[in-house]
Amino acid sequence: MKALIEFVEKKIQPNFEKGGKFQKFHRSFEAFQTFLYVKGDVTRKGSHIRDAIDMKRTMFHVVIALVPALLFGMWNVGLQHYRAIGLEVTFFDQFLFGLIKVLPLVVVSYVVGLAVEFVFAEIRNHEVNEGFLVSGMLIPLIIPVTTPLWMVALATIFAVIIGKEVFGGTGMNILNPALLARAFLFFAYPAYLSGEVWIETSLREGQQLVDGFSGATPLAMLAAYETEQLPSIIEMFLGTIPGSVGETSTLAILIGAVILIATGVGSFRIMASVVLGGLFMGGILNIFAVNEFMATPAYYHLVIGGFAFGAVFMATDPVTASQTPTGKYIYGALIGVVTVLIRVVNPAYPEGMMLAILLMNVFAPLIDHYVVEANIKRRLKRLKRAPVKV
Repeated sequence: MKALIEFVEKKIQPNFEKGGKFQKFHRSFEAFQTFLYVKGDVTRKGSHIRDAIDMKRTMFHVVIALVPALLFGMWNVGLQHYRAIGLEVTFFDQFLFGLIKVLPLVVVSYVVGLAVEFVFAEIRNHEVNEGFLVSGMLIPLIIPVTTPLWMVALATIFAVIIGKEVFGGTGMNILNPALLARAFLFFAYPAYLSGEVWIETSLREGQQLVDGFSGATPLAMLAAYETEQLPSIIEMFLGTIPGSVGETSTLAILIGAVILIATGVGSFRIMASVVLGGLFMGGILNIFAVNEFMATPAYYHLVIGGFAFGAVFMATDPVTASQTPTGKYIYGALIGVVTVLIRVVNPAYPEGMMLAILLMNVFAPLIDHYVVEANIKRRLKRLKRAPVKV
């Protein structure tokens, strides 16, 4: 490692410093340099991590936690495809089909997003923001596999520029960039994200959908009050159902949650409070049920749609979430409550997790403000009651 550092800093780095042949690309070189080893720099603005590792390594922990959901999503895409056309194939064939369909989404997201990041870094002469290491993986996981690649590119550009750069980059944004990309696609091209069939069939000549096959997601079924067609709770927990690439398997997401909590990157307070908030609101609706969706057991909400994925990977975003310990409980609980409320009360938009998190992103600073104010008032009262020593 010492030899690598000396080679980079003595042989290559001078070319990218002031006066060097490639000084205009100093920030781009710096980004690649920090991939190789941790420099002796400190964060001066935005997100601060008081640890021995830098933010890039922290983001890698999140990417690693996303791998189980990514791998399962690839296999499930192939599984749903071959189910739709009525063919029985091997696990490898299913995974290979999913890999071919999902990998381009990931590549386009990273290439386009990082290109925009590098351009802004060079123009504004600031460090390349490491936050897109996570956003670049999240974007393809929260959209249907049928989303055209040009839409993925457009949504990624929108997320990076409007969601991050206009606020000053990573650590300064007020909204989750990945969710902003999905929101952009949903409102700009609703036919691609609000449709029922989210399965890549890619039928070849002589193939057809099997009779009686439904590619509708469980949330779409509930919104249409088609509860008799719902998959079993085990199927929904394992994730062998139609849906966005990385959101179907609660089991794979829980593996990622364990990684985030064990490494100290993800907030257990937020994850737990989102779940409790969802169960609370679901239970209230069960009591006053006037239709089949309201009567659906509250725990169903935890294993369908993007609830689990949002609770683990989206709501816990350290930049856009509440920062105070008490605020995290309030923030998470409100996300769970609002998610279930939107799902059930607004059947035109059964997936409420995206809107709930974006809404709470906006209110997170206000939540922290009142938590801090309450702590100040509590300590002042305690000070007044304390005996005065003479």
